Amino acid sequence: MKIDINDISFAYSSTPVLDDITLHLEGPRFVSILGPNGVGKSTLIHCINKILSPTEGKVIIDGVDVDEISIKELAKIIGYVPYSANDSFPLSVVDTVLMGRHPHSNWKSLDKDLDIVYDTLKLLGISHLAMRSFNALSAGQHQKVMLARGLVQEPKILLLDEPTSNLDVRHQIDVTKLLKELAYSRNMLVIMISHDINIAAKFSDEIIMMHNGTIYSVGTPEEVITEENLKVVYGVTSMIVQDEGRPHVMLRDAIPLDEELDLTSAHRFEIDSIRWIINRETSFQRFGVRIRDIREEASG
Repeated sequence: MKIDINDISFAYSSTPVLDDITLHLEGPRFVSILGPNGVGKSTLIHCINKILSPTEGKVIIDGVDVDEISIKELAKIIGYVPYSANDSFPLSVVDTVLMGRHPHSNWKSLDKDLDIVYDTLKLLGISHLAMRSFNALSAGQHQKVMLARGLVQEPKILLLDEPTSNLDVRHQIDVTKLLKELAYSRNMLVIMISHDINIAAKFSDEIIMMHNGTIYSVGTPEEVITEENLKVVYGVTSMIVQDEGRPHVMLRDAIPLDEELDLTSAHRFEIDSIRWIINRETSFQRFGVRIRDIREEASG
């Protein structure tokens, strides 16, 4: 399955968000989209799955313009897992996940659909939640249920907006590793928005780094995650070390505001977001947890 994004731009009213984006993505592959808050990451995937229509340009899937694909047919091709902080469904977990089978079953549930739902809950380690009310779950459990709903669509393309943001470190690794495995076992193109640079570097085949509504860099983790790119895009100094052939970022500090040139409000927002990342990594160390220890535990 291939996606060709041809010169797309998007603006909310008069505020430009995406500016002349061109990309070619092809599965099976695990792709991460990185960048500070407000650079257009979510808007980009919303243009891919027709939640939004680009103001300019086209999105082509396997040679067909998405504008020519019906919503129902598109749902058989693309699964979408939104950022789920505010999701609410007055349904059980099983019924919530079963919604993902709608493109295939027209709301008439068959035994096959239920089998797919229960198999997916088991795959994600949440089968014990099957009959619980979705609204009674924790934020992390919500995210796993929404991921299950996307997977039962059996899509060829899976779009995920920060699917691990409410998970603890161990489950972030487990879920991201699973997504990488599913990309190849199910022949999917998996595209994940993430704020965790190191997890993205560890598992991604390809990384798209966005900055101010444009693609600043695209390529392998080694090509994209560089000290210079992090300085420009995130406003931080860092040191890149190699860990099992993958880049690992050791953040040093945010660049002082008085050292930056032409600092726009968007840039200031970016620096605030990366300072949060620095504080989070410092918190891990405060509790005696090293990133390398987490990786060794996950791989063991």
